[in-house]
Amino acid sequence: MSTNGNTARITQFMAPEERLQFGIETPYQRLALQMQDILGDRGILKEVIHPGEGRPIPSHASVSIHFSGFLEYSDMPFETTLNHKYPRMMKLGRDVTLYGLELGLLTMKKGEFSRFLFMPKYAYGDLGCPPHIPPLATVLYEVQVLDFLDSAQVDEFMDLSVEEQNDVQLAKLLSVVDTQRNFGNLCFNKKRYEDAKERYQQAVTVLQNREPLNDEEKKHLEEVKLPFLLNLSLTYLKLEKPHKGLCFGQKALAINPQNTKALFRCGQACFEMKDYEKAQDYLILAQSKKPFDPDINTLLKKLGLCYKDYLDGEREMCSKMFSGFKPKEK
Repeated sequence: MSTNGNTARITQFMAPEERLQFGIETPYQRLALQMQDILGDRGILKEVIHPGEGRPIPSHASVSIHFSGFLEYSDMPFETTLNHKYPRMMKLGRDVTLYGLELGLLTMKKGEFSRFLFMPKYAYGDLGCPPHIPPLATVLYEVQVLDFLDSAQVDEFMDLSVEEQNDVQLAKLLSVVDTQRNFGNLCFNKKRYEDAKERYQQAVTVLQNREPLNDEEKKHLEEVKLPFLLNLSLTYLKLEKPHKGLCFGQKALAINPQNTKALFRCGQACFEMKDYEKAQDYLILAQSKKPFDPDINTLLKKLGLCYKDYLDGEREMCSKMFSGFKPKEK
C-alpha cells in the first residue's frame, strides 16, 4: 500500500481528512467496504463471522462475552478478555463502557462471533484515550457472545423494598428466583463460585422474606427453596468452606429429611472437616436410598481408607504417650 512517503506508524495518528488529502486508503477503510452499516450513519459497521441462534440480546441483559479491541496497523489488542477462560457477566447499561460495543451487542445473538468497526464518536472520541488510543481513532472489535440472560425483571424486583416484594404476585416472584437460578448455574459452570453463591443466596433471601398467604403456599415456597439450599451447599464446598456447606445441607434436610442429595452434601462436608463418624452416618443414610449411586459409594470407600488411617494414627499416638509408663511392682 502506497503511503506517499508516510510510514504506517505515522498514518495511524493521522486524522481521516489528512489521509484523504494524501490519497491513502487504510486497511480499515478497505474492510469497511464489506461490512454492514447497522445504524445508517456509517458509525458502526458489522461483519458476521459466525451467526448465532435465537433472539438478539435485549437492552437490559447481562452478557458473557469474549472481545478484543484493535487499533489500525496493530496485531496486538489494546484490550482483550481472552486471557480469562470464563469472562465475568456484564450488565448492559452499567458494565459495558464503550458506547459502540453496547449498541453492537444489541444486534448479536447467543453463539455469534462478529467484527465491528467503531468510528470515533462511538469509540474514544476526538481525544482518544492516551497513551494507548490516539485521537479520532477508528477501532476494530472482535466479539463472541458466549451467553446472556435478560435480567430486567430481576433488577426491577431487587430494587423493591421487602414490603413491595411481598405485594408482587407469586408467579412473578417465582420467575425472578428462576432467573437467579439460571444466573447462578451459569456462574457455577464457569467456576465463578463467589458470583454463583451470591445469586443463590439472593434467591433464598427473596423466598424467606415472602409472607405466605396460606399453608399450601408456604409448602410450595419451601419446595422451591430446597434446590437453592443444595446449590449453596455444593458451592461452599467448592469454595473450600465445608462448615458453610454443612450448614446449608442441614437446612435442606430440615425441609426434606429424606433428600439424598442433602444427605450426600452433609456427608461431603463432614468428610472435608475430618469428622469421619458423622460423615459415615450421613453417607450410609444416603446409600440406603440410592445403593448404586457411584458418587456415594466412591466417597464411602475413600472415607473407609481415611478413617482407618485416622484410627491407626490415634492408636500410634496413644501408644507413644503411654510407652514411658511402667506398672508399679507389688
